[in-house]
Amino acid sequence: MAQLTRTEARYAAGDVWLADCSAHPDLVREAWHADQLAPIESGAHWLVAEARLVHTMPALTRIREGQRGPVLTDTLGDVAWWLVPLDAAEELADVRAVSVKPHGWPLHCPPAGRMLRKHLWLNYPDGSGVLTDPAVLAAALGPGGFSYRVGVPA
Repeated sequence: MAQLTRTEARYAAGDVWLADCSAHPDLVREAWHADQLAPIESGAHWLVAEARLVHTMPALTRIREGQRGPVLTDTLGDVAWWLVPLDAAEELADVRAVSVKPHGWPLHCPPAGRMLRKHLWLNYPDGSGVLTDPAVLAAALGPGGFSYRVGVPA
């Protein structure tokens, strides 16, 4: 059996972590095996902070790699979802560019290393459990983090 590359091993670790965030990890793996998105509900391990993709891309460059948690995008829908800690809602409440989804909201996830149904991880889960700190996300998306006119630095 061939040994996994370092990247493949990180994808595999991310898939294990992500599936284990579900109340039904076997159903998540079955969905991925069938090339389907797997709905994983927020609230047990993380919350979902939703932002427009056009705002997410510059924010990703402002947040250092070690401080970024998983970020999923729907490339057709101009939307991105940041995985944030369970206590992030209050800290992000005043950031116009983001809305925090409630506990139990289903995030439809592909596995870490693949695009499915136009959903792609911009920053994939790597198995570490690192989530984006809401203060860091607020700084990257808030009024000082970007101009509301795309392409114009704040």
